[in-house]
Amino acid sequence: MSISRRGFLLGASAVLLAGCATNGTSDHANYSDRMEEKFPLKAMPLDKIKPELRRQEVAYVTPHAAGTVVVDTPERRLYYVLGNGRAMRYGIGVGRQGYSLAGSAYIGRKAEWPTWTPTPNMIRRDPKKNMKYAGGVPGGLNNPLGARAIYLYQGGNDTMFRIHGTNQPWSIGQAMSSGCVRMLNHDVIDLYERVKTGGRVHVIQGRREA
Repeated sequence: MSISRRGFLLGASAVLLAGCATNGTSDHANYSDRMEEKFPLKAMPLDKIKPELRRQEVAYVTPHAAGTVVVDTPERRLYYVLGNGRAMRYGIGVGRQGYSLAGSAYIGRKAEWPTWTPTPNMIRRDPKKNMKYAGGVPGGLNNPLGARAIYLYQGGNDTMFRIHGTNQPWSIGQAMSSGCVRMLNHDVIDLYERVKTGGRVHVIQGRREA
């Protein structure tokens, strides 16, 4: 084998190895310490997150425009449409309230380290558990809404449907008994920085929906 041929193969191998290593490096960067946060977040142990639930850019064919958030509740995935057949994909957990909205909505407001207040329905359903929180729970690491909340509206009205962080990372990928759509805190921070107030959201509840 000639030196030039051998050099080419070695160079190609190095590129392939670098490509293989990129995902791991990206995962570590995506879930590293966020010490700049109001309530600093420690790095997320990657062995606690299944690879398919980690944030990653993927091929995604959709009729929705770039900047749209697509919540696929059956798949337990959320997509931020990038355009040109690509999207950022995140694993999500879906609670009972997460099944109460289908179709189109828009982002009415966003909040960092939001206060959580149980809805009137939650208080009526379980007053013993929720009445004590009727005045609201301040933002923080133990708050059920986590690091960020994105509030969805229809026709100028709050749907009471939220995309938010969670202090229960093990719940990602699961159908939970309560809550809306929950994301890893590191992921909801990333999504929060991408979306804009007024941005479109489409919630899929069945496999035949567009």
